Amino acid sequence: MKINFKYILMCVGVAALSLTSCATNKSSKKIVYKKVETKQPVKPVESTKPTILTTPKTEISTKKEELFTVKLPEVSREFRAAWVASVANINWPSKKELTTAQQKDEAIKLLDMLEANNFNAVIFQARPAADALYKSNFEPWSYFLTGQEGKAPYPYYDPLEFWVEEAHKRGIELHVWLNPYRAHHSSGGPVTSESMVKKSPGNVVKLKNGMYWFDPADKRTQDHVSEVVRDIVSRYDIDGIHFDDYFYPYASYNGGADFPDNATWNVYRNNGGTLARADWRRHNVNTIIERIYKEIKAEKPFVKFGISPFGIWKPGYPSGITGSSQYDELYADAKLWLNKGWVDYFSPQLYWPINSTGQSFPKLLEWWKSENTHNRHLWPGLNTVEVKVSDRTTEITNQVKMAGEILQNNVGVIHWSIAGLTKNPSMLSYLKEGPYKTKALVPTMNWIKADHLAKPSLAVNAKSSEVVMSWNENKMSSNISKWILYTRYNNDWETAILDRTKTNQTVSKYKNGKNLTAVALKAVDRLGNESEYVAQRIN
Repeated sequence: MKINFKYILMCVGVAALSLTSCATNKSSKKIVYKKVETKQPVKPVESTKPTILTTPKTEISTKKEELFTVKLPEVSREFRAAWVASVANINWPSKKELTTAQQKDEAIKLLDMLEANNFNAVIFQARPAADALYKSNFEPWSYFLTGQEGKAPYPYYDPLEFWVEEAHKRGIELHVWLNPYRAHHSSGGPVTSESMVKKSPGNVVKLKNGMYWFDPADKRTQDHVSEVVRDIVSRYDIDGIHFDDYFYPYASYNGGADFPDNATWNVYRNNGGTLARADWRRHNVNTIIERIYKEIKAEKPFVKFGISPFGIWKPGYPSGITGSSQYDELYADAKLWLNKGWVDYFSPQLYWPINSTGQSFPKLLEWWKSENTHNRHLWPGLNTVEVKVSDRTTEITNQVKMAGEILQNNVGVIHWSIAGLTKNPSMLSYLKEGPYKTKALVPTMNWIKADHLAKPSLAVNAKSSEVVMSWNENKMSSNISKWILYTRYNNDWETAILDRTKTNQTVSKYKNGKNLTAVALKAVDRLGNESEYVAQRIN
């Protein structure tokens, strides 16, 4: 729905400011992020319809800004993401024998699809099983990438670097999804000398289904996971780190037998440990979750840490819920992590229908909301591929809407997986014509405070039938992620969310019988915070 505003023209008794002075006065100040705690939710904002415009090259005008005050429409805030799984070639690359060109082509098509349908984030699996879809000094190249563990792509490229760059070109956040404990997948080819199974045998165990698992209790495991995460965060321009639901493995992976961790359990007991075995296992996982969160923030505070645990904490929570218990089977006390605020976003996998009795989507989401004591982002995972209903398209669309109604503030969901979108055109059209009708910015992280983001510079060159707007990237900060461009026809504002690489835009002076009367611009930083606007009248 379009929001109409009348602008208020205020005369100011100051000389017009030049573009040069606007860009230079604060150019030496560097943004520093500081961690703060708050339990106050961000105020929800209303949706506005964007205008997505082309971006021809143009030189920056030297015309001076004329300052005046306007009331700009608020831009929608919502997390709209999809998982892209590389394990077993589920989503990307679709086959392990693809050439570099074919891999890139597949990635671009997926990202183009997300951009065209107003998604703003992708959860990319870059480490499916102690391997890497990027250049790692700690783990081998993935079998799922080249068909041979330890073999780099040829012609050479770094897939993670490529995904990050292409996602950002489209205004899409990229979160690196990795599994902390899986050491080798049963579909990952033979175990070779390159594998972590061979390189770190002392803290890896074999399960009855053919998979290998790191022992979460072993300090070597914890240190290795930490090294891998810090390496990715420090070297890549990513927006988030993401863990899924695989902690201690599901019991079925080991034929129902207990996890084979007698060696570390005996060491713990012999050293005076007093916890029961189940509590000890949960403590091991709690330790790595808290550690990873703190280490990410120490390295790059704007990088988000998210977890998507199994959707049920324990049967009976809330009343009437039945099913598996992540607390007792996976030794994952996900409720504790949320209660402690060890995440920036929390995405329980609520893969059941709205009308399910034993695993009700709305009841579970309401319960997780009640446990969100630190007001972190709560963005549920939806089973877009195979939720068990007769009309999956309508069900998922309704779940997206219901999540917004329940959460109200800082809403969002993650779709499992991107195949539920690419293989179901009706799903995409329902979402885009419904809850994803307009572009949206990712919600801010109000528990991490950023220094003031400087107002950008804006130059306007009005011609007979069009207006060329140009701006300089804010030199104060490398943390700009997007621009918000506003255009006003008569009294009606329209918005466009543009990637940070855009530095100019051309628009018509006339549209639907209306005249272009004003333009405005804001910068948006890596945490989603908006700068002050700069605005100009169009004569």
